[in-house]
Amino acid sequence: MSAADRRTFVRTLGALSGMALLRPAESAALAAVSQGQWDLTWIDALKGKHRQVFDFGSRNLGVGRSPLRVPRNYLNAFRDVYAMADKDINTIVAIAYEAFPMNAGDALYEKFPIGERWQIKDPATGQWARRNIWLDTNSEPADATVKSLQSRGTIFWQCNNAFAGVVSEIAMAVGRPAPAVREELLAGFNRGVKMVPAHTMLLGLVQERGFTYEKI
Repeated sequence: MSAADRRTFVRTLGALSGMALLRPAESAALAAVSQGQWDLTWIDALKGKHRQVFDFGSRNLGVGRSPLRVPRNYLNAFRDVYAMADKDINTIVAIAYEAFPMNAGDALYEKFPIGERWQIKDPATGQWARRNIWLDTNSEPADATVKSLQSRGTIFWQCNNAFAGVVSEIAMAVGRPAPAVREELLAGFNRGVKMVPAHTMLLGLVQERGFTYEKI
């Protein structure tokens, strides 16, 4: 088993044990996906000539170069080869547990040990990240960032099921009640992130609507 696999295994055990230690009211709060119905109508509004979803569900962000180069390259290729505008292309970055830090705003990195827990180092300091290193033009490369892709129409989602595990792990790490941590994490997401009921469900729904699929 690789070091990355061992870290993932330990984090998963921690998240599961944390769920077991929650009081019933806290467990119910984490399990509840919505007080009302999920609004997924935004999916049907995506009618670009070319559509692709990039599955970051199990992507380890602590290794390798920025994975956001891939959706950037997808958009650029259609622009350069077919002279297509971004408005005619739909791209989704689909995030579950491992890639959660990509959806977290800088303030959350300052408040919670996200960099350390997800083994993400800031290339500018060599230390555990205290900011979202993929967010904006302070990242590398500048045109393969969350904000640059969002400006071109890319949608980022977060799996609610996986988010329950994220909340549990962070709550255990900081010794605070999970419902309060959940609310703070939700409030600190990058602007525009869409919470979805289940990563696997949405992958199916968007493919039914003409999206091609790429595992990252």
